[in-house]
Amino acid sequence: MPAFQGMWPRWRQVLHLAAHRGTLCFGPNRGRKVTYTNPHRLLPGFRPTEGRAALARLVKHYLHGYGPATPQEFARWLSAPAAWAVELFDSMAGALEPVRFNGVRAWVIDGDTGLPSAPPRGVRLLPYFDAYTVGSHPRELLFPGRAAERALPGGQAGNHPVLLIDGLAAGVWHQRRAGKRIDITVEPLEELTADHRREVGVQAERVGEILEGTPRLTIGPVSVGPHA
Repeated sequence: MPAFQGMWPRWRQVLHLAAHRGTLCFGPNRGRKVTYTNPHRLLPGFRPTEGRAALARLVKHYLHGYGPATPQEFARWLSAPAAWAVELFDSMAGALEPVRFNGVRAWVIDGDTGLPSAPPRGVRLLPYFDAYTVGSHPRELLFPGRAAERALPGGQAGNHPVLLIDGLAAGVWHQRRAGKRIDITVEPLEELTADHRREVGVQAERVGEILEGTPRLTIGPVSVGPHA
């Protein structure tokens, strides 16, 4: 089957179905390669949670990671019907707390209203389809101004690796491997400060460490398209 400028075996189309039915999960990594296994093999004595309780647990984990959020945003994250998500949130009213976020009524876990003492800071090179950039809404807060045009082709998050500065999308980046060498190009949307440039260098070294290669960093335009 055609997929991402190449061809994939057709069995990959059913991985999500097997996972949804509780017969497939991630196994231990083998170096840089992922593995799959059956949860009963990985966790002897494994017993799936009852459906309604599992949904409630999923909502709480989602809101802990991405809240404040609306039922519609949860539905989008889960690729589920919005009306179903609204009913699910309504059924959990005693465990959730309504708040106003960005002028919209949203929800958090009951009592989970504390705020950090300081705003986020620091630089990260987030990979393709990173959970932070894909799951966080509203998108206009995470991808302000030109970032929405550059890092969200067609409104789709995840197709570009993102340069994150102080919690916000601030550019894109790309890496290309040739043997042990890893060429990393970072395209910021604004001039980097000296501290940010140093932190980008640290992140590039981290990418090289993870991929077991030697990174070479360039600050400049990324010439490849989405998911290249």
